[in-house]
Parts: sequence; C-alpha cells; structure tokens
Amino acid sequence: MGAKPRVVVGLSGGVDSAVSAYLLKQQGHEVVGIFMKNWEDDDGSEYCSSNEDFVDAAAVADVIGIEIEHVNFAAEYKDRVFAEFLREYQAGRTPNPDVLCNAEIKFKSFLDHAMRVGAEKIATGHYARVRERAGRFELLKGLDDSKDQSYFLHRLNQAQLSRTLFPVGELRKTEVRRLAEEIGLPNARKKDSTGICFIGERPFREFLNRYISKEPGPIKDPKGRVVGRHEGLSFYTLGQRQGLGIGGVKEKGAQRGGGEHAPWFVARKDMAKNTLWVVQGHDHPWLLSPALEADDLSWTSGHAPPPGRYSAKTRYRQADAPCTLSATPQGLRLEFTDPQWAVTPGQSAVLYDGEICLGGGVIACAAGAEALRG
Repeated sequence: MGAKPRVVVGLSGGVDSAVSAYLLKQQGHEVVGIFMKNWEDDDGSEYCSSNEDFVDAAAVADVIGIEIEHVNFAAEYKDRVFAEFLREYQAGRTPNPDVLCNAEIKFKSFLDHAMRVGAEKIATGHYARVRERAGRFELLKGLDDSKDQSYFLHRLNQAQLSRTLFPVGELRKTEVRRLAEEIGLPNARKKDSTGICFIGERPFREFLNRYISKEPGPIKDPKGRVVGRHEGLSFYTLGQRQGLGIGGVKEKGAQRGGGEHAPWFVARKDMAKNTLWVVQGHDHPWLLSPALEADDLSWTSGHAPPPGRYSAKTRYRQADAPCTLSATPQGLRLEFTDPQWAVTPGQSAVLYDGEICLGGGVIACAAGAEALRG
C-alpha cells in the first residue's frame, strides 16, 4: 500500500470540520489544518466571530495533533463573492452567498493554496459525498438528509470534485457530535453557525444598509391599495413574512374572524416602479409557480443532463420536488408537478437524479405566475 495522500482540511472552528480532520488522521493521512479568514471589515464588532473561531480551530488542531495555518482570503472574498452579492441585491434579486463562496473561495482560492503547499486533496466539513464511477466524479447528497449540503456545492466541477473529501458526509450529525465528545474536542457542543458565509450572525438589514442605498416606496396589495411603505426593495425577499410593518387591511363590511388578518407575504418586487407587492395567506396564487427559468448554469459532469424527469430544490431545506427539465436559449426551464412556493430570482435551482446532485443554475424568473400579476 502506498502512503495516504496529504490532505489540507479547512478548519472553521466548528465541530464538522474538526471531526473531518480527526477522521482523516485516523485513516492515516498526513493532515494539515487551514483556517480561512475571509472578512475583515469590522473585526472588532460583536458579530464577527473570526478571532474566536480561530482560537477554537487552533485548540482542535492541538487536540488532534496537527499543524494549523491562518490564511487570509479577504481580498478575494470581497472581489469575487461580496461584490457579486451586492450587485444581485441592487438588481432586486436574492443571491445565495454560500453557493458563491464555495465556488470562488473554498474550492478555488483555498484549493489552489492547498495544492501550492503540497496537498493532494482538500477536505471540508460539508455534509455531502463524492463517488468516482468510470473515471468521472459524482456529487452525492450527505447521508443525513436533514443536514445534506449538496445544494450549496452544486457548482463544483470535475477537477474540484476529484480533489475533495467530505469525511462527515457518511455520518449523521448526532454521530459527529458524539465522536467530538468522545475525542474530547473543545468545540464538541459549539452550536452550528447560520450566518452568511463568513460574515457571521449579524442583523442583515442593518448590514446591507452600509453598502446599498435606500429608496423607500409604496407597499401595495393585489387590489393596488397602498398598505404601507418599504425601506428599499433590496431589503426584501419573496416569501418574506417578518419585518413588513403592516397589519391587516379590512374590507368594508368584512365579518369578524374572516381572512382579513391573515399574515402578509412579499410576492413581487417591481424595480421599475419601486413598488413592493404583498399578498395575504401562505398559499396565495401569486406565491405559487408551476415553472421557472434559470441561467448561469453549472453541471458537475461538465455537460448538461438530457431533458426529462428529475427532481429539484429551489431553496435549501426543502424537499426535492419532481420536475421536467428542458433547455432554453438562455439556460433551462423546470416544470413542476406541484407548484413551488416563493420561487426567488437570484437563488439557485439545483437538479437531482435520486441522490446524485447534477448541478443547476441561478433562477432568472418564476414562469407561469407572471400572468396573474397584472
């Protein structure tokens, strides 16, 4: 048996990457940890946990017995991820920074750095798997359905997949925590981060405010009545329910206990007229789309799958929805068996064939619902 390849692990300070490093060391790999610093605009603030995370990552490296290096990718992050993120918000779309960050930083800048320092492979704590079949690499869902992160990794290509290991993809989160306790990792009970990739857990509107100009305007209901004022269309996303600042609007003569107090949801953003359209009720027709179109496509195999029946996710943490794929001049069209809720331009539509993540694209528009929207 030859020596196991040298692996560089992205240590974030979290439990998943820590257990990934431990498992690789157990398997006999030479393991080096790298802590990526990707944001430095407000290091001293209460929301930036970068310093705390590095301390955790260093403590983990110490327990496992590996070296750790601190690498700064803040300039690349700002140029390649954050600038795009702001452009999308300004255009009224809702981008997914984690998808961008994986494609541009973790599996580009970090991968390049790892290769420069003599690694043969990189590893991260994502819940996903890579399978090699007939010389091709497939991206598979993580075995823990509730934690699967293949959605965020769908833009990875053959070169990236061939060099990537996801050690916890074979495990359930509960096993990962149990292992961390067993090994005595200092971050075994650290809670999962849910903030924007590398920007942390900060109040989002306040954060965007620093970078995007506000242009308040009317909030209207389907009858064209003004029911409130918005702070700027960039600050809202389709399907949003909280933070709209509007109560129920009563119909004249409406009976008490009718639907007039149903919650409001953002249904449409009209950039040309600077108007936010809202509807009442989770299942209002304006929120349901039988189809969507997406562009900026990326396929893990390097080529588009043939038209036909697949399943897709239009947002993270939703069940796979059966759909039919067809090609369009700009990209793809997906037609769903059941209409999808709050399909949001800027988010990713990710295609699956069973447990295989095929890739996907960026949602350009929800098709089919437009006719309803006057």
